[in-house]
Amino acid sequence: MAERRDDENESRRILERVARETAPGGASFVARAAKDARDHMTAADADRSDPIEVWGTRIGRTLGLIIAIGLLAWLVYVATQGG
Repeated sequence: MAERRDDENESRRILERVARETAPGGASFVARAAKDARDHMTAADADRSDPIEVWGTRIGRTLGLIIAIGLLAWLVYVATQGG
């Protein structure tokens, strides 16, 4: 009986979360993804009391993005050259 109640509570929790995420007043998937990307690139998760960590995280993540874009461009270039 307790297991069934746990399943029902879990189901209600999931349905409430889906309703919150898809509500007209809530943020869209694109808006949430953009906010998450911005927070990631600006090192929102870094320790604010240590400016070296904040700037090091920002620089590292920016360099990683630039390298990933460069590799993607290189891949497209090689793929379109036929080998």
